[in-house]
Amino acid sequence: MLHVEEQFQHLARRVHIDKKRVYLATDDPSLLQEAKTKYPEYEFISDNSISWSAGLHNRYTENSLRGVILDIYFLSQTDFLVCTFSSQVCRVAYEIMQTLHPDASSYFYSLDDIYYFGGQNAHNQIAIYPHQPRSSEDIPLEPGDVIGVAGNHWDGYSKGINRKMGRTGLYPSYKVKEKIETVKYPTYPEADKLLNAQNK
Repeated sequence: MLHVEEQFQHLARRVHIDKKRVYLATDDPSLLQEAKTKYPEYEFISDNSISWSAGLHNRYTENSLRGVILDIYFLSQTDFLVCTFSSQVCRVAYEIMQTLHPDASSYFYSLDDIYYFGGQNAHNQIAIYPHQPRSSEDIPLEPGDVIGVAGNHWDGYSKGINRKMGRTGLYPSYKVKEKIETVKYPTYPEADKLLNAQNK
């Protein structure tokens, strides 16, 4: 709830907030009552029947599917999304949210993972600073090393594999930058020339 409260504080600087409303999507039916008890200053919008249908014993029923679709829809309509990007429900809600705004890249906070989609190409970063391991969990970095990202721990460290060494471990997130993969892609006039050349 820390990130939810932080978002409401930012919002309160611009507009009057009559009631702090939170859409709560969960597969734990007891969480709604717990949230209402712990955070009485919030109004929680949730449907416990969706939570019950998301349990392992009901997960593959038509009602459960309807519940997941409703949760995704309502989450995508929120002003700010706080969830876990390890959850496909969260990532799909974020993807739909992107279609509703020119740029929704600052309208979320993930509690665990960085954004990814299933089947994506490898997510690589390049070391820009050296790093000497301070524990057995760390991996060494030299500038130019390519790191395959496994995830961000949100504590200043990320987990990944140093592709040069083949070692997996933690590294300081600020010591790397994104490795942008580019490919030659013809513009339309160049595409016509390319097609003409191939047809000869």
